[in-house]
Amino acid sequence: MPREKTVSGPERRYVRYDESRWQILESKREIAGDLMGRIPEFGPLVHGSVARGDVHQGSDVDVVITHRVPSYAVEIRLSELGVLRREIVQATPWHLIKGHLYIEDDVSVVFPLVKPRPLEEQFYSFGGALELKSLERGERTPGVDKRLMLIEPREDGHLETSVAGREGEVAKVLGVDLAMVKERVDVLSRRDSIGRTGVYLKRTLSPDESYEGVLRRLADRDANLRRRVD
Repeated sequence: MPREKTVSGPERRYVRYDESRWQILESKREIAGDLMGRIPEFGPLVHGSVARGDVHQGSDVDVVITHRVPSYAVEIRLSELGVLRREIVQATPWHLIKGHLYIEDDVSVVFPLVKPRPLEEQFYSFGGALELKSLERGERTPGVDKRLMLIEPREDGHLETSVAGREGEVAKVLGVDLAMVKERVDVLSRRDSIGRTGVYLKRTLSPDESYEGVLRRLADRDANLRRRVD
């Protein structure tokens, strides 16, 4: 599927869902709910289009834990599902270092490997995030997609409006700092203009390696990582 591009200007559109989209949403929410139900003690959230509702067949199911937890505890809870791969990822030298645990290529659990900074804690609210109880009640939440469109759920679909020029209003709708909205607008707009440039760190772990152990070894050799590792 081609990469979604950001949208500039005052674009505004109402999208009504057909039966197939509701079925896709229900299916992906069942997957997310099963994952979250296995790790409730960690306060998991489902993030992105599955939380907002604007899914398509290729949408990822992203379950996130927003605070530091022992990686082995998460892996034990999910061991019955099997794990496709495990990765340590950092987008840039100044971004949060995360552990990614993939159940399938499009189904993952993500957790921070270092203490998140205040704006990093708001990242998932920007994209839209729901806790398990809200998911089970069938709720949806507003959030911004990769095109920089604010998705606001409605009974039969959603309203989408360009974030450009409305950063302050969007921050209030999402309950995040204006600085978070401006930072994401800058990152996604720059990505759209220069294309994907890769990530600073993406390390796949072998079965006998731990997230924390590998990160410590990497940090010993990389000053940028050491700045984020406690």
